[in-house]
Amino acid sequence: MTQTPLSPTSRSTVRRGKKRAVADRAVLHSILDSGLVCHLSTIIEGAPLVLPTAYGRDGDTLYVHGSTGALSLRTAGAGIEVCVAVTLVDGIVYSRSVFNHSMNYRSAVVHATATAVTDPDAKCHALNVVTEHAAPGSWDYARVPNTKELAQTSVLAIDLTEAAVKVRAGGPNDDDDDLAANRVWAGVLPLHQVWGEPEPCELLPEGVAAPEHVVAREVR
Repeated sequence: MTQTPLSPTSRSTVRRGKKRAVADRAVLHSILDSGLVCHLSTIIEGAPLVLPTAYGRDGDTLYVHGSTGALSLRTAGAGIEVCVAVTLVDGIVYSRSVFNHSMNYRSAVVHATATAVTDPDAKCHALNVVTEHAAPGSWDYARVPNTKELAQTSVLAIDLTEAAVKVRAGGPNDDDDDLAANRVWAGVLPLHQVWGEPEPCELLPEGVAAPEHVVAREVR
């Protein structure tokens, strides 16, 4: 299915490093699907607040959740503007000058008006999305939220229409003078993430093995 490309607005237009801007919505989805933590930014009582939180994507909607007691989610859910950022670091770029050191990265910044999800079925769907993004296979394996737990949980839906995507890949961008005169090492040190060996809860009964969706998980 053809996806509508990103159409930059005045606040989602990449001005610094324009050549790294990407308008392909599929790249936005890929970045969000590869990350585990987003940073939700809003204004609380006149001051800026940025919170790291788990999330999940369903089509062009991003879901975040938290406690109903959290002032940040209550404020954001009232229909104010929020900003969400996800950044993936792929490597450190070592250049011949410190000034030209950099990172290879993929980043997405989303601007939207958050919407509180209150319908019980819609809230369950959103929590399913968040859970399956963070811990695939868990929704059908573990106990799902009960009525009391749903009442204690706030969920926000964030539309992905307005977003900016930047990607840097490749080696150093050194000045000609440094290329000619500087003999220090330059290149890229890639960064890879891997899952470790599952560590069982000390309260597990004997003989309860880690399920396949935990053992076989791979970094996306």
